[in-house]
Amino acid sequence: MALTDGGAAQALHDEEAGRARAAPVPLTERLHVSSLDLRLAIMAAVLAAMAIAFHAVTGNFLTPENLYNVAQQSAVVGIVAAAIALVIVERQIDLSVGSVLATVGVLVAWLIYTKGWHWAPACLAGWAVAVAIAVYQGWLTAYLGVPSFVVTLGGLVTFRGVAFLISDGRTQPVTDATFLLIGGGLDGAIGVTGSWALGILVCGWLAWNAARRRRLAVQHGFTPRPLLLDVLYTGFFAVAVLGFVAAMCAYRIPSKEAPQGIPNPVLIWALVVAFIAFLVNRTSFGRYVYAIGGNPEAAALVGIPVKRVMLQTFVLLGTMVAVAAVVAVSRLNAGTNSLGSGMELYAIAAAVIGGIALSGGSGTVLGTVLGALVIQFLESGLLLLDVSVGHRMLIIGQVLIVAVVFDVIYRRRTGERSQ
Repeated sequence: MALTDGGAAQALHDEEAGRARAAPVPLTERLHVSSLDLRLAIMAAVLAAMAIAFHAVTGNFLTPENLYNVAQQSAVVGIVAAAIALVIVERQIDLSVGSVLATVGVLVAWLIYTKGWHWAPACLAGWAVAVAIAVYQGWLTAYLGVPSFVVTLGGLVTFRGVAFLISDGRTQPVTDATFLLIGGGLDGAIGVTGSWALGILVCGWLAWNAARRRRLAVQHGFTPRPLLLDVLYTGFFAVAVLGFVAAMCAYRIPSKEAPQGIPNPVLIWALVVAFIAFLVNRTSFGRYVYAIGGNPEAAALVGIPVKRVMLQTFVLLGTMVAVAAVVAVSRLNAGTNSLGSGMELYAIAAAVIGGIALSGGSGTVLGTVLGALVIQFLESGLLLLDVSVGHRMLIIGQVLIVAVVFDVIYRRRTGERSQ
């Protein structure tokens, strides 16, 4: 007997439901692991593999001295990468960060050394200049519609020239003892007690945050991740934090007996990441940034002030570039015209390797931390292997390309599964 239209529709629905039940559910969905968690896990595994491989070859990569230096060297790039990530999320770019960093750094050093300013007002003057540059470039991009690539490419050349003009081509040394603490060095760390207290505090926050996420999932009717997985995930990062603290506390400067602890540049980097993560996750500004990156036209239609938010993002980046410039000058004890050379490459590479999509709309600030560490691990490992500068640049450039290829393939496969 022929089926009626209603019977045929019901049979088709039952058949599709049967196929859906028979289809295998991806492991990540069964474990309630987000795409973000998976990417961070992959990045952490790559970082661990690099450290083990370089230590096996060189024999001194995982020593406290090398890890202490790697942590300090990563801070400047990491600070800039955390802020430039939001610019990239908005589908924009800033190629001038290295030149602006040089301009601000040389200005601060020149005011301290040549003009005799106290370091605090000198740093404020440098920040004001960075914000002015950010407003200028951001306004051209957001309000006039000039492509940010063109605006900041011009800034890359222009502000490198400004750095030369400020210092007249001469290095500006800085000797203020208090200012030099910002960049680490002698006594430029928070000590053993402060380091362990901070490490334990972070571990406590990780446990509290995991418990809070599980509680909120249950309250809103979602199935939380398996408890064992949450314990392993939280435990991994807790062990990483405590291991980092142990390594920093094990390092002793040859001229001093007391161990150093976490260096000040790393602490500043952590504060910057925490601040930007707060903006992204807890404020309307952060939601607007990702909405603009996802679809600028739709964001404008729902009432998001696209131009103003874009300008604010450039100002935030300018502020963080100023912070990075102060840290860099303090570390080098001087402001030089070459300050920040190649910074745009390393900052953008750290953001992209950390999972920020060049197409905009997705990525995480925490990923930039892992991206910056990958870049610095690679740089330090190749340096320990006595690889020449040219070959190091070649390898790092290709790593960036590989990261983008991985990002494209990963997102394409994820999109196919979600369809």
